[in-house]
Amino acid sequence: MSSAQPTTEYEKYYVPESSSLAVRATIGLVLTVFGGGLVLNEMTFGGTHDTGGTAKYVLFAGLAMFIATLTYWFRTAITENKAGMNSAQLSQSYVLGMFWFIFSEVMFFAAFFGTLLYVRWLAGPWLAGEGEGGRMNFLLWEGFEYTWPPVATPQEVVGGALSQPIANNGEFVSQETSMSFADAHHWYAWLPLWNTIILLTSSVTCEFAHRGLSAGNIKKFEAWLAVTVGLAIIFLFLQAAEYYEAYELFGLTLNSGIYGSTFFMLTGFHGFHVAMGMTMLLIQLIRSVRNKHMTPTDHFGFSASSWYWHFVDVVWVFLFIFVYII
Repeated sequence: MSSAQPTTEYEKYYVPESSSLAVRATIGLVLTVFGGGLVLNEMTFGGTHDTGGTAKYVLFAGLAMFIATLTYWFRTAITENKAGMNSAQLSQSYVLGMFWFIFSEVMFFAAFFGTLLYVRWLAGPWLAGEGEGGRMNFLLWEGFEYTWPPVATPQEVVGGALSQPIANNGEFVSQETSMSFADAHHWYAWLPLWNTIILLTSSVTCEFAHRGLSAGNIKKFEAWLAVTVGLAIIFLFLQAAEYYEAYELFGLTLNSGIYGSTFFMLTGFHGFHVAMGMTMLLIQLIRSVRNKHMTPTDHFGFSASSWYWHFVDVVWVFLFIFVYII
């Protein structure tokens, strides 16, 4: 029998000191969402929901607090990692944390896609008299015929806002034309198509950057990551151009009924996530170029950012299909 004694050594696990950062980030995020909701109400309903400019202050104050908190929080985590405080267990907890964060984002977009599909396949036909909704159609929206995108809002069909005093939450005017492929004048000038090509290409360049880093080729990593960030910026500029086109040329606004609401809700939140993902990747690029933080064995910041970027790309594929094609 072996006389070796069993060891009772355990890997050291760094436990940070108590901090209020999570509470601060939550307060900032709540203020941002609340302020954003107020701004959208003002844009949609005008003077009936006027807050005297308070909405924008709440929104910007929440954003500033949230961004400042995350900046300090991540800077602290990077400092601790470079000081050798992190262990394999703690690194694994980072991976799990990012997994649950992306999962929460999946649920976030699932709710919005669910809203779109519910409106298109259930609520819209009901308003036009199909199914059980047929019993109420002649009382509320007589003459409304359902199509997607709607050619006229139910409010317009019954004679405008003054003709529906029971549910008069503002005046809604349907768009002149939709942003779908069916209404595109020329495929080569259809901005969603180019945005799809750009975003999918950026996912490929991000993978090239990841492979370069894993192989220890930092120059290749930085070059491909810079291309990825550049493509993300181009995507955001093209989406801004699409919004200008929708508002100024096609009459598609937040006041365009349910089609306008679902279009800007899905594309707007996705655009925000693209901007957030682009910022994350840009920070990793700056860390690598200025501070040489990235190594083949220690680059969780980039890994997490790349996972998030691929998630954003996948969401866009579904958005492109259900919002623009079908």
